[in-house]
Amino acid sequence: MATIDPQKIVSSDSTTVATTQPATMLAVLFADVVGSTKLYDTLGDEQAKQMIDECLAVLRGVIARYGGRVIKTIGDEIMCVLPSADNACLAATDMHLKVMALPMVSQVKRSIRVGFHFGAVIEENNDVFGDTVNMAARMAGLAKGMQIMTTESAVACMSPVLRLSTRRIAALAIKGKGDDVKVSEVIWQGGDELTMATKSIAFHAIVATLHLQHGGKEMVLDQTGSLVTLGRDAQCDIVINDRNASRQHARIERRRDKFYLVDQSTNGTFLSFADEPELALHREEVMLRSSGRITFGHSDASPEVDHVLFTLRG
Repeated sequence: MATIDPQKIVSSDSTTVATTQPATMLAVLFADVVGSTKLYDTLGDEQAKQMIDECLAVLRGVIARYGGRVIKTIGDEIMCVLPSADNACLAATDMHLKVMALPMVSQVKRSIRVGFHFGAVIEENNDVFGDTVNMAARMAGLAKGMQIMTTESAVACMSPVLRLSTRRIAALAIKGKGDDVKVSEVIWQGGDELTMATKSIAFHAIVATLHLQHGGKEMVLDQTGSLVTLGRDAQCDIVINDRNASRQHARIERRRDKFYLVDQSTNGTFLSFADEPELALHREEVMLRSSGRITFGHSDASPEVDHVLFTLRG
């Protein structure tokens, strides 16, 4: 008896129609060079591009070493797949070590940030698609320079030895996900400042809420909502009406019992705590406390400037 190939449906006129390819379990990893804009500003186009290209060449070599393949390179970012969560973890660590070993140029040190996730992907035309790709990109977006971020579900797929090199960060709200996603960091540097959490230590979160006021509306961050995006883009949770603001200007995220303002803009974020001098953030973060005011792209205490007021309670 002839068998039916589930990947093809043959119509009555003998035209073959390809259906969706079966899902494959792979680790998807994103890595990008930190501070590339500053490199171009400081060193000029030619030298900055050379430094970034050297970084990307190092990353490609590491990916090949751990049995992966590069899917695409976009500017200073590389996307790849690897056969397992273990391979992704080891490759991410090796990437950092090899980039750190690159020589300084004009007193500038290079670094990267990495995010990965392990799960089902659809492979087509040497590209991959699906929720795993989106989640890996989210993890890379959460990582700062010299960090490796991943999901707790990816950690669960690692060998016991490698799981010991991770620590849980928080359960964060990820846009497009109904439930919070448990996020972990891979600890790849030794030192007293990096203390691994142990199961014998129980953590009890303090119930705290952050109240945000913007344009006559109030938004509350608590255990059910742990991430707010701010910027000119209409898809942001709080849309900022200021030409100096970036489309995805900043985010506020809950990490356990604390709230952090993270700037990811071109022109910076300005923060004033009550009765304290103003802080200017540029690709930096600060823990929010008590109450204060946030402006976007410039320092201006005028009430006409679009701003967000915050108050921490609990």
